[in-house]
Amino acid sequence: MTRVTLDYANMLTPGLGGRGLDPQALEGELNERFREAFQEVEERRQSGEMGFFALPYALEAARTVQELADGFAQWFENLVVLGIGGSALGTTTLRDALLGPSWNELDEETRDHYPRLFVLDNVDPRTVSHLLGRLDLRRTLFNVVSKSGSTAETMAQYMVVEGRLRESLGEEPTRGHFLFTTDPSAGVLRRIAEADGIPALEVPPNVGGRFSVLSSVGLLPAAVVGIDIFQVLDGARDMAERCRNPVLKENPAGILASLLHHADLDQGAPIHVLMAYSDRLRSFAAWFQQLWAESLGKARDREGREVNRGPTPLPALGATDQHSLLQLLMEGPRDKVVVFVGVGGAMDPVEIPPVRPDLPALSYLGGHTLAGLLRTEMDASREALRREGRPNLLVEVPDLTPRALGELFMLFEIATVFAGALYGIDPLNQPGVELGKRLTYGLLGREGFERPETGTGDHPWRV
Repeated sequence: MTRVTLDYANMLTPGLGGRGLDPQALEGELNERFREAFQEVEERRQSGEMGFFALPYALEAARTVQELADGFAQWFENLVVLGIGGSALGTTTLRDALLGPSWNELDEETRDHYPRLFVLDNVDPRTVSHLLGRLDLRRTLFNVVSKSGSTAETMAQYMVVEGRLRESLGEEPTRGHFLFTTDPSAGVLRRIAEADGIPALEVPPNVGGRFSVLSSVGLLPAAVVGIDIFQVLDGARDMAERCRNPVLKENPAGILASLLHHADLDQGAPIHVLMAYSDRLRSFAAWFQQLWAESLGKARDREGREVNRGPTPLPALGATDQHSLLQLLMEGPRDKVVVFVGVGGAMDPVEIPPVRPDLPALSYLGGHTLAGLLRTEMDASREALRREGRPNLLVEVPDLTPRALGELFMLFEIATVFAGALYGIDPLNQPGVELGKRLTYGLLGREGFERPETGTGDHPWRV
């Protein structure tokens, strides 16, 4: 069985010419730091506080998801997920990584009669109106995803969709076009589901949005479009077992968290670039950005002391961003670490034919493949950074299969909570986001929220 692996040689002093981390620290200082972080995370896992750890083992819940998905898959031409943040990014990643970014452009036969999958993750009126205007609403299922049932953006989308459905279908048939994913017992979506007989899946109360991709939040849309969700969970389960080891050098998520934490606090590199060398993982880089930023950017530690900590994640795409970011990564401030994600197993490597043998500037490419070129570009970038003493590491994915993607999700989720323990902050909350929500509610006139003064009215500082 081939697994996702982590190559971190370019984070250590032998590879970086004296810069980087002394390898002995992996068995000394960093190992001791990690043991303490591991123990903290393990206690929170056993208490049930970190519920995402249990998701790969929740096979009965996955079977319920699969049964519901089987009932919907052949009835609808389109599945539209209404959600934002963690309620959307994981689903987009599953679709793009396993079906390809062009899935919705394929004809019905090529899709094996599975639906198209759209994710409306913003309330930009042009985007919403354009999508709803070109879909046949009679053949469209809307999966409304909000754990609280009160997410302003998602509920606004839901209200727009329900209004459009009523206009075109009448009152009664609209319920057959909705599926809710929400809290098991609380919230307005749960109340609507019970009152109107709308099917509703549960988001476990102890699983936060950005850690929810392996719950019904991500699994239902994936199952509806034919992705093998049990293979996704199998890969996640395998990675979870690999990361149950308190020895740093034997724990992939521990190594990832410890090296990035050390780079931030001890080497002055708080910007963490995730550069995936596959168009299919562009969405994964965006998923990582939310996971890393919202979990680790905190003003206070777990004791309430002001710390203002948190690395800055930056998503990138190879080889595209070699032509936009690499100059900065090579010669700019030494405040960045690059996490490369390399993918093997190209379905169609695409041979480059030797069509211009008389032109040396082109002839060297003949006989190679696009897959080989992409891999060479990544290897060359890693080596160039290493020679300049710029730290980087490689997450190697043998192939973009459901199992491998499950491994990737779990690797980064576990690394995030280990990093939270190392930083001394709580990676599960997001108090900075809550203030913006309260101000939004007040400005829109929601009952129980006072309208705030925003300081955006008339003033002389405008050109």
